[in-house]
Amino acid sequence: MPSPSSSLATLRPDIAGSFMEFDLAMNEAGFIWNKVMPVTDVTKASGTFGIIPVEQLLQARDTARQPGSRYARGNFTFQTATFACTEHGAEEPVDDREAQLYAEYFDAELIAGMRAAHAVRQNAEKRVADLLFNATTWNGASLTTGVTHEWDDATNATPVDDVFAARAKVYDGSGIWPDTLIVNYKVFLNLLKCDQVIERIESAGAGSSSRAGQITVEMLAQVFNLRKILVGGGSRNSANEGLTATPVQIWSDEYAMICKTADTADFREPCIGRVFHYAEDGSSVNGTVETYREEAIRSDVVRVRHDVDEKVLYTQLGHLLSNITT
Repeated sequence: MPSPSSSLATLRPDIAGSFMEFDLAMNEAGFIWNKVMPVTDVTKASGTFGIIPVEQLLQARDTARQPGSRYARGNFTFQTATFACTEHGAEEPVDDREAQLYAEYFDAELIAGMRAAHAVRQNAEKRVADLLFNATTWNGASLTTGVTHEWDDATNATPVDDVFAARAKVYDGSGIWPDTLIVNYKVFLNLLKCDQVIERIESAGAGSSSRAGQITVEMLAQVFNLRKILVGGGSRNSANEGLTATPVQIWSDEYAMICKTADTADFREPCIGRVFHYAEDGSSVNGTVETYREEAIRSDVVRVRHDVDEKVLYTQLGHLLSNITT
């Protein structure tokens, strides 16, 4: 049976608005895809855009001006790149009878919307994680390094040295200092136990309380002299449907990424990547919520969808560390 068109569906901002507590839970679970790659809205589903080559971002020019002459002007040439947004969505039917049976205990429509939204956002998280924790894209000594001592070796690990060396590699390749470390939650917990990290924090005046698990993300960012650390804590079931669940973290514990990220939609701000979002067909970044009636199964169907393309823009603005966990 073909799916109904969007024109037959009813927008449900009331369900989307009720996601507040759910959104908080998802943040606690560590969904970071649109923090790693900020969203840029586009007016077409696909198209061509220009990227200023890294070498031209830092191009020096003569700024001296003589009377009667013009000031020096920039003359950037652009590299051509393309984007193609793909619609992603998930549906959950709400059977009339089940909705009545359980109405006293929970709002079946709201739960269905949450489940559909989780599926959409979980897949967005995985796509971004697969793009960045990618040893094929980041290949060669200038773009990737295997650490000598895994970061779960608390005594011998040297994560501060590893990150500082990676930061220097990014700068040497681009002239821009990276400002972000991306790790999964397991690696984050391992970092809190590393002697080198604890010693840096204690020497900064935190005292021995840091050994009692008082180290925060902000304190860790100061240790690495970075603007922010993004911790991906989302999980998924890697087993096929019907088989015993096999939970895995979406962001691998084998890798850590040091990179330059952005906080704005300003395309002139160089960063490792962005999410292109096509909103003209009714999409919203975190998922548009709609419902429609499917009488054959006596159900209201809740649908969540968004239209996006995740793109790596500057590989030079990232350095991938591997061999992070034993």
